[in-house]
Amino acid sequence: MAKAQELPLRKDVPTELTWDLTTVYATDDDFEADFKRVSEDLSSLKQLAGTLATSGDALRNATEKMLTAARRLEKVYVYAQLKNDQDTSEDRYQAMFSRVESLAAQFGAATAWFDPELLTISDDQMTAFYQDQPKLKAYKRLFDQTFEKRAHILSNDVESVLAGADDIFSSGEKTFGILDNTDLSFPTVTDDSGNQVQLSQGVYGILLESANRTVRKEAFEKLYSVYKQFQHTLAATLTTNVKNHNFKAKLRHYDNALESALSATEIPVQVYDNLIAEVNDHLDLLHRYVALRKKILGVDELHMYDMYTSLVGKRSPKYRFDQSKQIALEALAVMGSDYISHVKDEFDHRWIDVVENRYKRSGGYSSGTYDTNPFILLNWKDNLDNLYTLVHETGHSMHSYYATHNQPYQYGDYSIFVAEIASTTNENILTDYLLEKFKDNSEMKRHILNYYLDGFKGTVFRQTQFAEFEQYIHDQEAKGQPLTANFMDDYYRQLNQKYYGDRVISDPQIGLEWSRIPHFYYNFYVYQYATGFAAASTLADNIVNGGQKSVEKYLNYLKAGSSETPINVMKKAGVDMTKPAYLEHAFQIFEARLDEFEKLF
Repeated sequence: MAKAQELPLRKDVPTELTWDLTTVYATDDDFEADFKRVSEDLSSLKQLAGTLATSGDALRNATEKMLTAARRLEKVYVYAQLKNDQDTSEDRYQAMFSRVESLAAQFGAATAWFDPELLTISDDQMTAFYQDQPKLKAYKRLFDQTFEKRAHILSNDVESVLAGADDIFSSGEKTFGILDNTDLSFPTVTDDSGNQVQLSQGVYGILLESANRTVRKEAFEKLYSVYKQFQHTLAATLTTNVKNHNFKAKLRHYDNALESALSATEIPVQVYDNLIAEVNDHLDLLHRYVALRKKILGVDELHMYDMYTSLVGKRSPKYRFDQSKQIALEALAVMGSDYISHVKDEFDHRWIDVVENRYKRSGGYSSGTYDTNPFILLNWKDNLDNLYTLVHETGHSMHSYYATHNQPYQYGDYSIFVAEIASTTNENILTDYLLEKFKDNSEMKRHILNYYLDGFKGTVFRQTQFAEFEQYIHDQEAKGQPLTANFMDDYYRQLNQKYYGDRVISDPQIGLEWSRIPHFYYNFYVYQYATGFAAASTLADNIVNGGQKSVEKYLNYLKAGSSETPINVMKKAGVDMTKPAYLEHAFQIFEARLDEFEKLF
């Protein structure tokens, strides 16, 4: 029997396939120097407490010193994180990242006084400060973000306690993470080749895509047999997390946890409500998709473990990394020459850590900060999914590049609400490009449409299902309903049946799905995947079919950073996310491609 190919050690990966972190710090000693500076900044930042309201000069001085320290902290944080992620077995970089995480917590405690003290300054006093110190106007939006939360910021002492107790408040999330990633022991299952393999979250995802139904069913049943054993413990960890959100919302005088969470990113609750309402109004499209899946698979009963296997029935087309870069450049050419020039910089100047090596963090992401270029972590495999991942993460990186090169530091980042829009716009542009390129190749069209429909199902429908569940359990806990495992099992299974319809059997095990989803610990985060994908569908359609004016609007959105509210930033791109039109447009595109996919079969 041939020996299984082992992953290379980090030192054996070709340099050109690794990211170049010397552009952040030439040596670890340079990192240590900046780390020391941030540590020294903390005591001086604490000493500025009590000075903000004395004069415009004092407010400007404190603001600039805090931002300078934050800027340096972000740089050391990114360096330590990337060093750790490229090889998590290195004690040196594990320790470095741990030290930076601790430093970040200390920074939060050292500056917790700033917002409560800023709120003691009246509107009239701020007007006088802007007149006396005109340079303060550069920070007006930064200040206004705090003033808008005037009714929800607490006293200095309480804010300091909350900041210092963050580890305690996150205990539910941390306990879930340890259980899910370390302590839960999963059984072995049979893979496509007849081999016994240890089940894990990653292996489970792969086996659910298997063309062998027996493999899918066994993986599904055995995974949930483990979660069933621990469902009461996992209900307790999730309840702790929900209670944390509800407690803080009440303490800060919000109507509910949803309003509190969305307020942090300046998003009206109407955006969340519109999403759930529109998705529910279009569940007939998901039911059509499920019916088509059942027909193509040719099964008498469609189960939840049948929802992820390819409907094309053949392996994904192969795309090497060098081929994928060329396809990305061709697909994204519609964005214009300036955008493409920066994508070439990403490809040519080692912004990407490409291949998987032993102990490297799994998955993919885009990272970086104001004083670095964006970096992308990949674990490359030669398939269609990784081509999309490259284009997706490039969307994030170009967003970061344009924001940091067109805004001052205080506005050089962007809200998480708009972050996924840039990445999924790229994905939708790639889909349009591939469908046009292979318009006469029915086999390739099946692959691309299958990928798109599954992506829409998994992002818009599934993430909205998660969002609806998350809102429900927060509301129920606030009303005094104990979030027992059985209570959540029953509701989740009913919700799943509503979403997928009568053509699929919502197996008893699917009621346990809530117990293994880490996103339920992220405080109303998941809805943004759905709103982002829907907005991106509209934007990509505008860019591909709307010409240069649509491209310019889109680039203005990328350049805006956080200089305006996320809703206003998206209006620059041509999408008003307080209204349902963008969602309706996205469902129209989905329906048209579902029609096309049906005709191919």
